[in-house]
Amino acid sequence: MKEKLNFNLLLMLAGLLGFLLSMQAPAGEPMLRMATTTSTQNSGLLDRLLPAFSKDTGIQVQVIAVGTGKALKMGRDGDVAVVMVHARKAEQAFVDDGSGVDRRGFMENDFLLAGPATDPAGIKQAGSTAAAMQRIFSSQSRFISRGDDSGTHKKEQALWGQAGVRPGGAWYLEAGQGMGKVLQMASEMEAYTLTDRGTWLAHQAKLQLDPLYAGDPILANPYGIIAVNPQKHPDIRHDLAKQLIDWVCTPQAQGIIRDYQVKGEALFKPTCGQNR
Repeated sequence: MKEKLNFNLLLMLAGLLGFLLSMQAPAGEPMLRMATTTSTQNSGLLDRLLPAFSKDTGIQVQVIAVGTGKALKMGRDGDVAVVMVHARKAEQAFVDDGSGVDRRGFMENDFLLAGPATDPAGIKQAGSTAAAMQRIFSSQSRFISRGDDSGTHKKEQALWGQAGVRPGGAWYLEAGQGMGKVLQMASEMEAYTLTDRGTWLAHQAKLQLDPLYAGDPILANPYGIIAVNPQKHPDIRHDLAKQLIDWVCTPQAQGIIRDYQVKGEALFKPTCGQNR
């Protein structure tokens, strides 16, 4: 009986080892570690973009999806070789403090305010994003914030500031969650939230929410890709990061971004060469 148990244990360990090995890049193929945002991952775009990159270059990409703040911290700590994020001010700080090099703006979408169809704050009739935020604040309508230092959270905080209000109280909930989870919470709680359009389109069919306010130029959401500075972290694969940054601005990659759709609607606009 003991020999049988030991044999079964060996089989289980062998199976586990085989699974772990299957998660690695194929033998001989280089691996690039990239931190990106949950909204980028949730959109589904990377499932189209990165396999094409790997096919062209033979480089496999290990994606770590976190909030923008955490992605930039991973870059500063040298845990990844490249970051793909969407918080322009934070990206510039990352470059200015010497943590990142060769930033490229390569695509954009936009943010929108989603909420219950009843629209208790009346933001659908607002004349500006600032007015929409003021209406939510004045009516104390429930609002779910990412609360996670993500690019979307940073944008939300900026919008409250531009509206001249400081949110807080029982109506304002900081979830500390990714965009998909926050949309689900807002749907269940009949609340407002700020979302990027890519994640919205990927999840809207499962939500009891409407897109209530969008289209203001202030809601533009540019994405940047930045290599971690190899002078600070010489052991990272900067050569691989540089190849990915160059590749996302090729006509092929920009075409994939332009043509990627969910339910017939484009999620992103390619922007290489536009200084976004």
